[in-house]
Amino acid sequence: MTRVAAIDCGTNSIRLLVADVPQQGAHTDLVRRMEVVRLGQGVDATGRLAPEAIERTRAALAEYAGTARELGATAVRMAATSASRDAANRADFEKMVTATLGRLPDVITGSEEAELSFLGATASLNAAADAHGAPSPRPPFLVVDIGGGSTEFVLGDSAGVRAARSVDIGCVRLTERHLHGDPPTADEIRRAEADIRTALAQVTAEVPVAEAATLVGVAGSVTTVAAIALGLPAYDPVAIHGSRIPVDAVREVTADLLAATRETRAALPVMHPGRVDVIGAGALILRVLMDEFGMPEVVVSEHDILDGIALRLARG
Repeated sequence: MTRVAAIDCGTNSIRLLVADVPQQGAHTDLVRRMEVVRLGQGVDATGRLAPEAIERTRAALAEYAGTARELGATAVRMAATSASRDAANRADFEKMVTATLGRLPDVITGSEEAELSFLGATASLNAAADAHGAPSPRPPFLVVDIGGGSTEFVLGDSAGVRAARSVDIGCVRLTERHLHGDPPTADEIRRAEADIRTALAQVTAEVPVAEAATLVGVAGSVTTVAAIALGLPAYDPVAIHGSRIPVDAVREVTADLLAATRETRAALPVMHPGRVDVIGAGALILRVLMDEFGMPEVVVSEHDILDGIALRLARG
């Protein structure tokens, strides 16, 4: 058993997982935390990370580093994704992380991001199905990780990854580009949909999505849509993990979110405060890809790239 700390720093949030990982079988969470720091604030327009965004990230990272030390993690890895890949002042971010964490972040490629998401998302699917009294999802799996700045698509099975592609559509990026109204206008939504379809054409050129037997959705946009579709009175990761949400329910939730004001979205009992402004775009990405790829349902995983980082760190 190896105790490791995994940190995932994305465009919208920074997350920590401290876990005990055996060489085989399921890992045991000790701590799982998430803070919305919006590192990618404005980066799509300016090409630079805002100083205030770097400072928000530093404050959360300092707390995470302390937690990892207190729990005795023997190895720590921080993976930074879309926002820091794109930024002209990436060196400022890396300097901050080194001073705070004691090591450089791994600014991973889109393909590695997809592989880690696949590993984390699929490792516990059978156990989750058993918990719901449902049959195990059938491979091959198309894992879709909807992030703040990018979305990863990876097709694979128990033998590993067959194909993967990362594209620059995410809930923060699309919101900043297109969805400015409260609620967004029909024209804004149409432009966002067109952006998504352009990106999906890039995916299908490289990933044979028609081979997928099961769509697996991960990250906060997907889990929040699932929580709303399930009618949960509060956010419940146990109920969400392994749930199966039909495409009609995704369409209904997406339409409601895009028609709602910010105040209405914020009042939803399952809504994280940091996701209120961007959930409409995240839901829209999920709905459009399900329609474009002809997916009848999405299997929702609470485990994702963060779990993949921990598993790879412990097992190599």
